[in-house]
Amino acid sequence: MIGVIGGTGLYRFLPGGEERTVDTPYGPTSAPITVGHVAGREVAFLPRHGLRHEYSPHTVPYRANLWALRRIGARKVLAPCAVGSLDGALGPGSIVVPDQLVDRTSGRTSTFFDAGGVHVSFADPYCPTLRASAAPGADRDAGTMVVIEGPRFSTRAESRWYAAQGWDLVNMTGLPEATLARELKLCYASIALVTDLDAGIEAGEGVHTADVLAQFRANLPRLIDALTATITATDPAAQCDCAAGDHDLPEGLEPVRA
Repeated sequence: MIGVIGGTGLYRFLPGGEERTVDTPYGPTSAPITVGHVAGREVAFLPRHGLRHEYSPHTVPYRANLWALRRIGARKVLAPCAVGSLDGALGPGSIVVPDQLVDRTSGRTSTFFDAGGVHVSFADPYCPTLRASAAPGADRDAGTMVVIEGPRFSTRAESRWYAAQGWDLVNMTGLPEATLARELKLCYASIALVTDLDAGIEAGEGVHTADVLAQFRANLPRLIDALTATITATDPAAQCDCAAGDHDLPEGLEPVRA
């Protein structure tokens, strides 16, 4: 099964799919998981922010979401999201498949391992196999995404600092999602849709939620096309190193198909 975690503006993906609720040790997921098929592949869809965008970036139940997707049978997870651009060459509507992350969040629970000396390799945070499947539909197949705490947008000074580091995208939900996926030995990749140029990149009033949502809606068909093509190109049996970590999985993760 391939998991899809829909970001801002992508709240439904599998019309006619079967809704399933999975109990987790971390409380309820953002919404029930919808299971259906895309190009003959079984897909489990979960809207990151809820069906009505009830969850802000810092309140998303990340641990419950990832736990539930793995327990229901997903082993590969695609994570479309909205991002701001830190590069003037990547304007609104661009699709990027990032290969690196920078963590600027604070206060979020970012691990399943609250006890024991567990350390997880995270040098390359995204699955190279999934990234290769997503690359043909992207305008850029690499880039660094800095994840900020939110829910506020960046100041101009922050945005200029991020850009000066050579980072390409700014986002609020990429972490701890990617970290938790690695702890659960899931293949995980992001498909990022640029909705705005971040505050310090161009003159103007800055970033506004209404503009972000409008850009996302305008480019949603292209994102869905890229997501569908990625699912079609993904070999569910393909092997990679994402599941080869030297840590044990948290207890209680045997698959449940009901």
